[in-house]
Amino acid sequence: MSSLIEQAAQRLEQLRQAGISIPEPERPLPVAAPAARHFEPMPPAGFVEPEPQPDPAPNARYLAEEDAQPQSRQVEIDLAMLGSSGIVTPISPRSHMADQYRVIKRPLIANAMGKGAATVTHGNLIMVTSALPGEGKSFTSVNLAMSIAAELDHTVMLVDADVARPSILRMLGLPPGPGLLDLLEGKADMAGVLLRTNVDKLTILPSGSPHPRATELLASDAMSSLLQDMATRYPDRIIIFDSPPLLLTTESRVLATHMGQIVVVVHADRTLQGTVKQALAAIEACPLKLMVLNKARSNAAGEYGSNYGYGYGYGYGYGYGYGYGAAAGAGAGASEGAPAAGDAAAPPR
Repeated sequence: MSSLIEQAAQRLEQLRQAGISIPEPERPLPVAAPAARHFEPMPPAGFVEPEPQPDPAPNARYLAEEDAQPQSRQVEIDLAMLGSSGIVTPISPRSHMADQYRVIKRPLIANAMGKGAATVTHGNLIMVTSALPGEGKSFTSVNLAMSIAAELDHTVMLVDADVARPSILRMLGLPPGPGLLDLLEGKADMAGVLLRTNVDKLTILPSGSPHPRATELLASDAMSSLLQDMATRYPDRIIIFDSPPLLLTTESRVLATHMGQIVVVVHADRTLQGTVKQALAAIEACPLKLMVLNKARSNAAGEYGSNYGYGYGYGYGYGYGYGYGAAAGAGAGASEGAPAAGDAAAPPR
């Protein structure tokens, strides 16, 4: 006898043959196996959860943006040419001239770093000037900058602030370009005008494009803000400004109001004492004034071996006068671009 299953199958077949539609039974859905449960191990006793660390991405982006900033232009100074014209350079052999500038720079650096007899505001802003043209101020500015650049703990920026008759780039054998006035007028930024040189620790800020209102630019709020930033941005940096003569233009008197120290170059045996007093009176507001006697002749006792020397004088004080205050033999003695013939030193009188 056939089973019930076989009989049901035969009956379904008969119904299909008779044309009756038989629905297919629904297939059951597969049942997923239960997921395995994961248990975190318990931390040991005394365990402290570390604080989440900040995402390093913002710092990385900041550094990338900083690296992307334009850098100052690199220039090459012909040091051999400078040496032949009487400028102290890193490749020059030790000389009496170099020793003189070592003596001149020492109190300037001390005042700039707050180690002088009195604290000077913006002591690292040093203006080099003279009463009249041709006394050697630009020559002194370049030599002083070169000498300070040889220091191990300080850097120096040389600014050509003689906007009426700029000469620093010409003395260094460099082509003219934008500089200080373009910066004050908002036509350039510092990175676009500052020149990095092949002298380690020395940068140059040219005077820039001539401007009919140069005096007003130097007296502007933009100049005050620039000098404040320059004086405080790098604690090891000393800024030297080669300025116009005091008795010919007003730019130097405006610039002097921002300076912490002023070096007045005096041509020995040529500049009158009354002229020097008049120049010192023009910068009365500056708390610290120093003088360098240039091209002073020596006596026979101070004769140098080659019969060519650099006479010098150095004095400083808080009042007026030709050599007012303590004076000691130490200074520079050469006119711009040419060494002075002489035998010894003479302090200012």
